Amino acid sequence: MKAVIVKEKGQTPVYTTDFKEVEINSPKQVLMCVKAASIKNLDRAIASSKHYSVSSKPFAPFVIGTDGVGALEDGTMVYGFGLSGMLSEYAVVNKDQVVLLPKGIDLALASALPNALMGSVIAMLLRAKLQKGEVVLINGATGVTGQVAVQMAKHYGASKVIVTGRNTQALSHLKTLGADEVIVLNGNQTELIQAFKEIHEQTPIDVVIDYLWGDSASAILTALKGKGTYQHRTRFVNVGAMSGDLMELSSSILRGTDIMLLGSGIGSWTEEETVRFFKVLLPEAFDLAVKGKLRLDTVSYNWQEISEVWDKPLDSGQRLVIVME
Repeated sequence: MKAVIVKEKGQTPVYTTDFKEVEINSPKQVLMCVKAASIKNLDRAIASSKHYSVSSKPFAPFVIGTDGVGALEDGTMVYGFGLSGMLSEYAVVNKDQVVLLPKGIDLALASALPNALMGSVIAMLLRAKLQKGEVVLINGATGVTGQVAVQMAKHYGASKVIVTGRNTQALSHLKTLGADEVIVLNGNQTELIQAFKEIHEQTPIDVVIDYLWGDSASAILTALKGKGTYQHRTRFVNVGAMSGDLMELSSSILRGTDIMLLGSGIGSWTEEETVRFFKVLLPEAFDLAVKGKLRLDTVSYNWQEISEVWDKPLDSGQRLVIVME
């Protein structure tokens, strides 16, 4: 079977024509003929054996890719979450995590959207429980997931979307996607805290979606802290740690602020939340995409080029997609 595999631990994935065939082992599984799969940070971490889900397991050559789009046996085009590696001629997917693709949707876009949606709409709707009219701050919004988060926050009725990042060009682009205000993360900590305080005083922040952690998250939490009087309730949801996995958090922030600290990721989602994502939220987003109301920039390459493009630098708002031809 043709596939993209990690042949030896720590090495760049390679294209091969003779990997072992996949098999269906349960009535809850279905075989998908794969057409396209996006490459995400999760895939790179698994491929390098650094992700917690594989780091302690004995190594054996494996197919990379966690999800993708393709055709079922009857020709129906779907998105599926893989039970086997996705970058192969055929992949085994969970029947309960298969989503019908609307006619006319770009397959590269359809393969790239779900991961960004997992990192945005689950955090906003299911963890923070965003309500119409609320103010949302997206910390570290210049990447693919952040860009999708901006668009979906507006779709779900946020009255104001504030975004942060270091790439000024990307921040300007976010305004075309619906962002109302930007904060450039190039000042010192005192300046950042003051910038967040001023915004919070003008339009109290209801929800923070944080992709960075580290210094910028610390500045936000410090800015939310009151001075002995009741403060507006804020739900702070951490999704990523691009600025580092650790930071200091003063207990006085928790005592002096009506704040909810939450996380969003594998391990924090209930079964009911996962079902709602696949049955309701993802189909809704696919419909928005096919109507041109949800945008994401993809760069596609043939799977035979995987070794050359695996480490290829991309703009922060672009997603690499591998197509099978």
